[in-house]
Amino acid sequence: MQNKEAIIIGATGLVGSHLLQRALDDARFSAVTLLGRRHCGREHPKLTEHLVDFSAPGDWEHLVQGDVLFLCLGTTRAKAGGKKAQYLVDHTYQFRVAEAAAKNGVHSLLLVSSAGARLNSPFFYMRMKAELERDIQALPIRRKVFIRPGALTGPRTERRTGEKVGVWLFRTLNRLGILRAHRPIHGDEVARALINASFAEEEGVHIHQLQEVFVLSRQG
Repeated sequence: MQNKEAIIIGATGLVGSHLLQRALDDARFSAVTLLGRRHCGREHPKLTEHLVDFSAPGDWEHLVQGDVLFLCLGTTRAKAGGKKAQYLVDHTYQFRVAEAAAKNGVHSLLLVSSAGARLNSPFFYMRMKAELERDIQALPIRRKVFIRPGALTGPRTERRTGEKVGVWLFRTLNRLGILRAHRPIHGDEVARALINASFAEEEGVHIHQLQEVFVLSRQG
């Protein structure tokens, strides 16, 4: 339970930035390694940061070393420039890191997925997350945890107008008792859920739906 070495992908994003701070503040983590496309802007004795090109796994896969891997990388279709480019970031890059973790003997993997993730979803984003879950499940990693939050709230470094509108809509519908399974959740609550889930020891695949994520974030 003590002195775990964490690897974080996507530490500059909404969930990842909260997760990074919590991992650095948590004495149970002895080291935190980041792989990312840009600097996180932080310094800490426990922190090691590598700037990588995720399209060239041969250059960085040996760096995916530790006890637990957190996958928090993500982008929007608009920012990426289309579905294909978003899939490359959200699915392909993260899966390549997961493959490296499996190759290097990482024990646990935790993924920020999405509420409503399923292979036959009419929504591209939810199908993409379900495909990533499916592909990760096939890897020889002993413990795999899929966190399925709803719409994320909290401060971001970039403006996401569409996301803000979506959060407002979900909150309005939630007050009417509609779409409660997709209600918004703060990025730091997801980060707390990830930290708490990382210290459970049961092997296998564990999927936490939105309501379970709220409960998990309040543990400890």
